[in-house]
Amino acid sequence: MGKEKKRKLDLVIISDLHLGTYGCHAEELLRYLKSIQPKHLILNGDIIDMWQFSKHYWPKTHTQVLRHITGLLTRNTKVTYIPGNHDEYLRRFSGFRLGAFQIVDKKVLALDGKKAWVFHGDVFDITMRHSKWLAKLGAIGYDLLILINAFINFILARFGREKISLSKKVKDSVKEAVRYVNDFEKTAAEIAIANGYQFVVCGHIHKPQMKKVSTEKGNTIYLNSGDWVENLTSLEYHRGKWEIYRYQEDKVAAAIKLPKRLKANKDNDEIFKDLVQNFLYTKK
Repeated sequence: MGKEKKRKLDLVIISDLHLGTYGCHAEELLRYLKSIQPKHLILNGDIIDMWQFSKHYWPKTHTQVLRHITGLLTRNTKVTYIPGNHDEYLRRFSGFRLGAFQIVDKKVLALDGKKAWVFHGDVFDITMRHSKWLAKLGAIGYDLLILINAFINFILARFGREKISLSKKVKDSVKEAVRYVNDFEKTAAEIAIANGYQFVVCGHIHKPQMKKVSTEKGNTIYLNSGDWVENLTSLEYHRGKWEIYRYQEDKVAAAIKLPKRLKANKDNDEIFKDLVQNFLYTKK
């Protein structure tokens, strides 16, 4: 962003980046990250997609996203990593702390006298708990759908037509998917209310949301940070107020120019990919 002033924020929560997959909008994410200066950044799961990771697909923009996040640590930003199901191996390191960086399974924050419970959300996913192989098969199909979608949008762009999101259309039109999302939100809110949390913040289902949920036992604000595959959203908290950030509405971030050839040492990139590859295939 050069010498332009960055937006200062108390807290930013992003989830479901799925770095290492074709669907990840890493360039847009990088522009967004360059436009903000958060005091605390929470990575709420599925940051690096270890299910779909391929040594043959890791663009420089994906490396730059990780470099920028680690660079925030040198600029007085606290970074908390909460693993999700696609990067669940990192849960083995829950409790790890190095300076302003930590890995935890969940996080309870004190925000202006109120408590916010932050976790990824896959714990509510019955498919994940009982049929992980089926969930992984679904993830492969989802990634293929994203790849097909990218090709279709390329053709539409050539003819000056508006882009579409096949995955969003499928989710919005299938009753079972709608019911799953509603059940997910209801379950998270009810547990938050039972535990006295005024906010509950999740990721996992790729649907940005902020709404008040009330039951006989009380009420809470349910929030979901969305994703950087379909919606390109995050959650921002500043001066006592929550906002859902939407990249499509941010002309300032969209105007940030990235180098045509992002500066990255080729040897270092190869070393990084080898490290991740070895990490994934020796985890068992």
